[in-house]
Amino acid sequence: MEISATGRLEVRITTADVGKRVSVRRLNDPAAAGEKFTDTVGVLASWDEGVLLITRKSGETVRIAESSLVAGKVVPDAPARRRGPSASYEELAQAATRAWRPVESEMLGAWELRAASGFTRRANSVLPLGDPGMPLPDALDAVRRWYGDRGLPAYVQTATGAEGTQELLCAELERLGWVREVSAEMWIGALAPAADRGEGAGVVLSREADEAWLARYQRKGVSEVALKVLGSGPSVWFATVPGADGAAPAAIGRCVVDGRWAGFAAVEVDPALRRQGLATRVMTALARRALDEGASAAWLQVEVENAGAREMYARMGFGAHHAYHHYRSA
Repeated sequence: MEISATGRLEVRITTADVGKRVSVRRLNDPAAAGEKFTDTVGVLASWDEGVLLITRKSGETVRIAESSLVAGKVVPDAPARRRGPSASYEELAQAATRAWRPVESEMLGAWELRAASGFTRRANSVLPLGDPGMPLPDALDAVRRWYGDRGLPAYVQTATGAEGTQELLCAELERLGWVREVSAEMWIGALAPAADRGEGAGVVLSREADEAWLARYQRKGVSEVALKVLGSGPSVWFATVPGADGAAPAAIGRCVVDGRWAGFAAVEVDPALRRQGLATRVMTALARRALDEGASAAWLQVEVENAGAREMYARMGFGAHHAYHHYRSA
């Protein structure tokens, strides 16, 4: 917090700092039990009529009464990463969308409208990497019409927590009544440590998702559209650890190699065989193939609640880069 030369806390932010990353301390309600002060760090999304809206790295928007502020300052846009490859949000967003292509897309200014008959939100949401070329309410009306013409709900995918992410857009979507339904995180790491975790023994690699692979995939009843999405990307590999006696595979995974990046997805293990290192074997085999194709860095997406996966990925050298969210039109 900002402390003056006299030792007093000071509020050194103003309405002119909207859009900047700030750290503030506010006085809690005297009637509430617990700590006297609460600290909040995030992007100052708005400051209107005596109320500040601050969007945290997680995407949560916090409302703070101006009258409760006791200290505040502008802080650097994004803390320096302590490990892993250097990467911008836009670079990762572009890599992720190339690895999971919709069957139909259309540009609205710098926004990409994506559709794939409802197969996953990622392939059926807007990726807003810039200006839509019109006022936001008009752009959102156009988005609703485009998805409505296809019988799909309108979603906008946003990100928070890194330089160049979309905290202001998140706040505007919430102000306009859009509802945040799903949040997860993008994790990145160097590829070589993942390849060195084990031998990758017993893992079969293929260019196609065959019937055995699909038998373990969590999304059942996969359509032709889904197969197109799964098979999309610059260089796609599917990994399978065969099951015993012709049963469904013990584990599967998917990797897309794209320049220096390798993107991992659909790493799934038979529930009865978890905690036996199968997911690590799948990751290792895919990482080694990606290294052979010239990749050096890796990304993956993981749900905040998936403690087991987060623990495994952390052991392999991955760490969170930013959070991403899907907002649905109310």
